[in-house]
Amino acid sequence: MINFHLSRAAGRIVNALTAATLTVAAAALFCGCSKKSTDKNLYIYNWTYYTPDSVIQKFEKEYSVGVVYDEFASNEDMYAKIKAGGSGYDIVFPSGDYVSIMSSQGMFEKIDKSKLSNLGNIDPLVLQKATYDPAMEYSVPYYWGASGIAVNTTYVPDYEKDWTIFERGDLKNRMTMLDDMREVMGDALVTLGYSVNSVNPAEINAARDLINGRWKPNLVKFDAEAFGKGYANGDFWVVQGYSEVVYEEIADNQELIDSTVFFIPERGGPAYIDNMCILKGSKSIDLAHKFIDFIHRPEIYAEFCDAFRFPATVNIPARALLKEKPLYSVEELANTELKDDVGEYIELYNSAWFDSIRVGE
Repeated sequence: MINFHLSRAAGRIVNALTAATLTVAAAALFCGCSKKSTDKNLYIYNWTYYTPDSVIQKFEKEYSVGVVYDEFASNEDMYAKIKAGGSGYDIVFPSGDYVSIMSSQGMFEKIDKSKLSNLGNIDPLVLQKATYDPAMEYSVPYYWGASGIAVNTTYVPDYEKDWTIFERGDLKNRMTMLDDMREVMGDALVTLGYSVNSVNPAEINAARDLINGRWKPNLVKFDAEAFGKGYANGDFWVVQGYSEVVYEEIADNQELIDSTVFFIPERGGPAYIDNMCILKGSKSIDLAHKFIDFIHRPEIYAEFCDAFRFPATVNIPARALLKEKPLYSVEELANTELKDDVGEYIELYNSAWFDSIRVGE
C-alpha cells in the first residue's frame, strides 16, 4: 500500500523574501512547471506527485486552457509562500488543519456549490471527518489518506506492521522517518495509546522521549525530501512516508516493486484530508470551480487514483472504475485520526520537536 506525499515536513518558514522577489520567483516557477501556456491559464499549487499529467492534459484540452502547476513539499512551506503574498495561484491543496488556519485568516474564496455538479460523489464519511469544514464552505476534499511504512523485504523479511519497527537496532542506519513534527509525534503518541491531537504536556513529553530514546538512535535522519530516492537506490530499507513518492521512485524497478510492502500500522496514526481551495483574489474563480468539479468526475478521480495505486477514498463512484489494485484499502484507514489544528498548544509540539528531538541531528 503505497501512499506518500513528498512531505508534510515541518517546513522552514521563509520570510526574508520581499513580495516583489516572491512575484519574480513565482513567475519563474510558473514557466518551469507549466504543463501548457495559453492566453487563459489556471495556476495550481499542489503537493509533489499528486495530480497525474494525463488528468491535467484532459482538463486543458476540454476547456482550451493552460494549467500552470507548481509544487510544494509541506503545508508549512505552502502557507509561508502564500502568506508572504504575490503567489498568483488560483487553487491550492492544503491539509485539513491548514484549511482551518487559512480560512480563519480570510485566505480563501467561498466555494460556490451551484457550480459543482459532482459533489454528490463525495463519501459522506469523509465529510463527517472533515470537521474543519464539513459544509464545504471553503474547501472540497481531494484525498483522504495517511503516511505509512515501506519495507524492502529483500533485506527485512521479518517485521511487525507497527511503528515499533523503528526500535530495531539491527536496522540501524537503514531507516528514516519523515521530517514532519505532527506526523512523527503523532506516531509516537498513538504508540503510547494517546490521541495524535493530544494537548496534554505529559503525553507530548512522553512521545518526545519515545522518539529520542527508542526511534531516533536507529534512524539515518528525519527526511521528507529524499526518502523515496534513498529507498529506491537501496540506501534505506525501511522508510516512513507517503506511498506515491516511493511508488514513483521505484516504478521502473519491478524487482523492487515486488519486494516492497507498504502498510499503515493497525494501531493507526495521523491521517490527513487534502483539499482543493480557491485562493482569495484568484483571477480565474470560474475556471477554478470547473477544475474542482472535473476532478470529481468518477472516471477522472479513478484515473488519478490509478496513477498512484490509491484507493478511491473520497469519491464513491470512482471505486468501481479503478483499473489498478490499490496498495492499501479504505478500511485500513479506519484506526487513523485526522490531525487537527491544536491552536496555541502547537508550542508544546514545537518545544518537543525543535528544542529536543531535532537538536544535534
